[in-house]
Amino acid sequence: MKLSVLEHGHISEGRQVQDALQEAVTLARHAEQLGYSRFWMSEHHGGGALSFSSPEVMIAHVAAHTERIRVGSGGVMLPHYSAYKVAENFRLLEALHPGRIDLGIGRAPGGMPLASRALNEGKASNIHLFPQQIADLGGYFHEQLPEDHRFTSLVAGPSVSTVPEVWLLGSSSEGARIAAAQGTAYAFAQFFGTPGGEEAMKHYRRHFKPSILNDKPHSMIAVSAFCAETEEEAAELARSNELFFLRLGRGLEQRSFPSLETVKNYPYTAMELEQIRQRRSFSIIGTPDQVKEKIIAMAERHEADEVIIASAIHSFEARLRSFSLIAEAFGLKQE
Repeated sequence: MKLSVLEHGHISEGRQVQDALQEAVTLARHAEQLGYSRFWMSEHHGGGALSFSSPEVMIAHVAAHTERIRVGSGGVMLPHYSAYKVAENFRLLEALHPGRIDLGIGRAPGGMPLASRALNEGKASNIHLFPQQIADLGGYFHEQLPEDHRFTSLVAGPSVSTVPEVWLLGSSSEGARIAAAQGTAYAFAQFFGTPGGEEAMKHYRRHFKPSILNDKPHSMIAVSAFCAETEEEAAELARSNELFFLRLGRGLEQRSFPSLETVKNYPYTAMELEQIRQRRSFSIIGTPDQVKEKIIAMAERHEADEVIIASAIHSFEARLRSFSLIAEAFGLKQE
C-alpha cells in the first residue's frame, strides 16, 4: 500500500512561522527517506495557527529540497482562482520537477468568510462552475481544449510534455460525484469525521468516467494517525490535535497549535469531552501494529488505493518518530 504525508503547516505554540516552514521541509525529507510516496500541503487563509496560505510556493520550495517524493497541494481551493492561472502555476512546477507534481483541488473556501471575500474581491466566485474549471485544467494540461471552447487557442505556459496528477479532494458525496464525472483521481478527507465516506468512495469507483486525466479510477483516504511505542503515549500525542479541532468547531480564533501544557490546563466541559471522545472514534491512535491494522482496515472499507496521513503533534521530534514507526510497521522501502 502506498502511504503519503499530509502537512497543514501548524505553527506550534512557543514557535514561530519560520519554524513551521522549516519543519515542513525537514518532514518532507524525512518522509522521502522513509519511503512515503507523496508529500501534500494544504491551503488556508486568515488563520493565525496555519502557515500555508500559498501551497504553490511551498511546493516549489519543498520539491527543491527533496529528490524523489511527489510533492503537491492538498489542496488548491479552485473556486477562488482562474483555472488558467492554476494550470500555468502547476505546469511551471512540473517543468521544474518533472513527474513529481500533484495538483489536489477542492471546493471549500479554506478559511473564514472574510478571507473568502478578500480573495474574491472584484469578481464573482461561483462554485457551480467548479466542474467546468476541472475540465478546463485537463484541457490546459494536455493542450487539448475543445474546438468550441471559449479560449480554444490558448496555451497555459510553459508547454511541457509531462502532466501533474490531478486529484479532487472532498468530504462528501457531492465531491465523489464530481470526481467520477470528471475522471479525476479522488481523495476523501476521512479525518474530518464526515459520515458517508465509504458510500462516497464506492460511488466514485462505480460511476467513474474515463477522461483526458485518467482512464481508470484512483482513490485515496486522508486519515489522522498518531503512533508511539505505547498506546498511552500515542493518545497523549493526539490531545493537541483534539483541542485544536474542538476550538475550530466552535469558531474560536487560534494563533497557534496548542502544547500539551495548554491541553492539560484547558477547562473542558462535559460536552467538550464527549466531542473529543467522538473524534477519537475516527482517528487512528496506537502502537505501530495497532496503527497498521487500523489503516489497512480503513482503506479496505473505503476501497482506497492509497492512504495519506496527517499527524498534527506539538512535539516535532515525536511527529518525526510517529511517521518513522508507521513506515517501519508497513515495511516501506527506506533510502
